[in-house]
Amino acid sequence: MSRNAGGDEARTDRHTGDRPEERSQRDDDDRGSHDHHDGRGSGAHDKHEGHSPEMFREKFWLSLLLTIPVVSWSEHIQELLGYRAPIFPGSAWIPPVLGTVVFLYGGWVFVKGAFRELRARLPGMMTLIALAITVAFVFSWVVVLGLIEAQALWWELATLVTIMLLGHWIEMRSIHQAKGALQELAKLLPDEATRVTEGGEEQVSVADLRDGDVVLVRPGASAPADGVVRRGKSAVNESMITGESVPVSKGEGDDVIAGTINGEGALRVEVTRTGEDTKLSGIMRLVSDAQESKSRAQHLADRAAQLLTGVALGAGILTLVVWQIIGAPVDFSIIRTVTVLVIACPHALGLAVPLVVAISTTLGARGGLLVRDRRGLEHARELDAVIFDKTGTLTLGEHRVVGMVVAEGIDEDEALRAAAGVEAESEHPIARGVVATARERQVGVPDAERFRALPGQGVSAVVEGAEYRVGGPALLEADSASVPDSLKAAARGAGERGQAAIYLVQGGRARAVFSIADAIRPESYDAVRTLHRRGVEVAMLTGDSHAVANSVAGELGIDTIFAEVLPDDKASKVKELQAQGKKVAMVGDGVNDAPALATADVGIAIGAGTDVAVEAGDIVLVRSDPRDIPRIVTLSLATYRKMLQNLWWAAGYNIAAIPLAAGVLAAWGVLLTPALGAVLMSASTVIVAVNAQFLRRAEL
Repeated sequence: MSRNAGGDEARTDRHTGDRPEERSQRDDDDRGSHDHHDGRGSGAHDKHEGHSPEMFREKFWLSLLLTIPVVSWSEHIQELLGYRAPIFPGSAWIPPVLGTVVFLYGGWVFVKGAFRELRARLPGMMTLIALAITVAFVFSWVVVLGLIEAQALWWELATLVTIMLLGHWIEMRSIHQAKGALQELAKLLPDEATRVTEGGEEQVSVADLRDGDVVLVRPGASAPADGVVRRGKSAVNESMITGESVPVSKGEGDDVIAGTINGEGALRVEVTRTGEDTKLSGIMRLVSDAQESKSRAQHLADRAAQLLTGVALGAGILTLVVWQIIGAPVDFSIIRTVTVLVIACPHALGLAVPLVVAISTTLGARGGLLVRDRRGLEHARELDAVIFDKTGTLTLGEHRVVGMVVAEGIDEDEALRAAAGVEAESEHPIARGVVATARERQVGVPDAERFRALPGQGVSAVVEGAEYRVGGPALLEADSASVPDSLKAAARGAGERGQAAIYLVQGGRARAVFSIADAIRPESYDAVRTLHRRGVEVAMLTGDSHAVANSVAGELGIDTIFAEVLPDDKASKVKELQAQGKKVAMVGDGVNDAPALATADVGIAIGAGTDVAVEAGDIVLVRSDPRDIPRIVTLSLATYRKMLQNLWWAAGYNIAAIPLAAGVLAAWGVLLTPALGAVLMSASTVIVAVNAQFLRRAEL
């Protein structure tokens, strides 16, 4: 479902306050301004387009081998270290020839990147690197050709290119590792499947599977597609999809997710979704989209990187002019200028946020938290209130026995066992709730004989030799059954809480009364307690009566209750809390809650295990566990801290490094060479990358 479902097209964007038409224009402007960082949009020109860690690794090692003789035969290095390199015919041409090779082989990747940036009118770090090495290259050949009297910069050029290649290799490795979850998810699917046909079994490519095919999933094998178990029993490991470490029991009629690993039993599964339609593919799309989406911090880093590029170019020109005015040698002025251009490259600044984004997104995905919109995750750390839709979110959305009172001399488990046996063959939702409760409490469901439906009253059957009846007040009246006072009081209490009350009757006497209602999820208690510990207000929104809502809210300790709310009015309840100045998250199932999810500061769609393609929320939960809401807040806080740390380091480094590179401390003998500038620039990039990797240690 679209996040604008329910006639919500005209609403303003909850993150920016823009109307849809304004938001569209703003997004177009953002794409035009920032595509060079994330490679998205029609005019994208990603600075690493077509690059890979392997490419930079190969260029680095070969450039390093060529740089060693360039440095060894450099006159400046020989004077500095006090040695003489071997002299032979042509040895004087080693630095210019090999330096040229290093420039064309190793440095050309930066020149090409600069062309892409300039073509898009968005000069950035590639432009600075290319300008620095091109100036050094042209200047050195001017010296070699005798057009000016100065020292060539071949060793500075070669070492600069080599160190830049090393820095980019490290950066690309970090980014690929951060995004590795997508490749790991893709590996979950097997290449082949065992399809069961009338003629037997056959091995087929997973791509050849179609809806309705039956496949055999052997012990230890991965499910090749989404499907439904038609035969067999087993426990399936779904941790790679849902983050739940405990294997899930599967039997006839249960769903199986593509990529999950079968346990000890063999399963015959009817295929329901293949290829791009599987839940695994949906998760991969959400992870990929989230890694490319931008938060406010990302936009800030993008703009800062662009500003720094302009500052670096201006500082480089100013450095050249000032040193020439002072009367410094031209080669000295050129070296200062090249050093400024190199050391001011906004590499660390450009990497500071994207790498954290990639890591936090994959970290969340592994824990069952799929981030669709980075801005939603960013707002999660600021939440003041969380609104839960009741049915299917705080509750199971299914009937269960939520209370039981038995007559004197009757054991609760015996009463529940007998009632479940009678109800086992009934299709009524309340009957299914009784049976489900018995199975969850492991009291067993015995076989029943002579089952009969009693129209308007209930059902009857013989269970373990005794005849029982189960039904409501009409059954008691028809049987003229006697009811102990304790059971009458329990039934009245259930009615006051908006719960259904059914009786177990034997021999004309009520033996037990069961309160039936939409059961609260066991996880909801921990979720509410954890949010309260964080100082977050918890509200509940439901279309049920006030009696039902108050019962659930009272048991969970919920602060605010919105009851008897129609689906179209849910968004207005979110706005009520926002009008109080609160940052509000809405948690719902992503279907009838779409307008409210879209209106909230953070929309969280829960229960995505049934449909990971839900588009109503900023964050989608793979499993229907409300305890994941506090985990979102934890991820948001950890991500924000890492972003700030990286941004402060990257910005602070450049503020201190540019004047130093320009030579403000030259009077005290402190001068940076272009190669040392490249080392410092690369070191800052590595520090940012390593710091981002520490985010992986965050415990959600």
